[in-house]
Amino acid sequence: MLVPGGVNQNLRAVLLGSTGRRSDLRPAIKKLRPLIEQHVKVVAEDLSGERKLAEVEADLAIVLGGDGSILRAGRQMGQRQLPVLGVNLGRLGFLADIQPEDLEAAFQAVEAGNFKLVDHIMLRCDLFAGNGKLLASELGLNELAILGGPPFSIQEIDLYVDGELAASYTCDGLIISTPVGSTAHNLSAGGPIVRKDLAAVVISAISPHTLTVRPVVDTAERVYELVVRRPNASTAAVVDGKVLGAVTAENRLRVSRAEPVFQMIEIAGHSYYQTLRSKLGWGTPFVRPENSG
Repeated sequence: MLVPGGVNQNLRAVLLGSTGRRSDLRPAIKKLRPLIEQHVKVVAEDLSGERKLAEVEADLAIVLGGDGSILRAGRQMGQRQLPVLGVNLGRLGFLADIQPEDLEAAFQAVEAGNFKLVDHIMLRCDLFAGNGKLLASELGLNELAILGGPPFSIQEIDLYVDGELAASYTCDGLIISTPVGSTAHNLSAGGPIVRKDLAAVVISAISPHTLTVRPVVDTAERVYELVVRRPNASTAAVVDGKVLGAVTAENRLRVSRAEPVFQMIEIAGHSYYQTLRSKLGWGTPFVRPENSG
């Protein structure tokens, strides 16, 4: 068990990554494997992103890849979440923010207890039939999104909060995001950045039809339900990039705070605002071009 502020020795780790779309990841992971085994005992490994890990006994998960690998790891661990050490082998690396060259120092910090465990809420996303039957359920670390496919007509989406009709959206789609997901699809849709350890959700319409529609931040302790009045034939509910199911006018989507908590291992020098500055260029001063006059 990991103990911040204490000595951590003989740690057991699950080694995770997803090499399906990137052939360059497997050699990079192979190169890092000896260093990893100097510090932890690898009790399970999955580079497919598919294995269920609820029964694996370990102290932490080491995720090698990009932010997509982190999201898949959260889904794989299910109801038994392990603290995650994310090593960036991708591009942005907002969640997986430890660079390979810093991994040795990160292990030393973990062993000495010089780290924090930062909790992040997860969402339970349920798709119900008109008769109330549960059709599909998935854990989400980033978001639930309703997306309309061909013929790409405007979506009419009703939002209920704790059973009360809150808003009716006319838009291309709708996102219910966690704070972790606020810097992903939500940010691209014009939503706000929400500090990732808050117990909140962001509701953002994608290309709303009226100028008065703005993103809303609310507590994660409420139950959010969505009904699409006249969906396209290909309208779908998508959780962290994975299709939960097709959406019909009879379906109801329910989003609530999940019981499991996703934990990231935060090493000194890798704080939230530092990540915003370095990865998103947030709050950096404007530099005037030399020849601008």
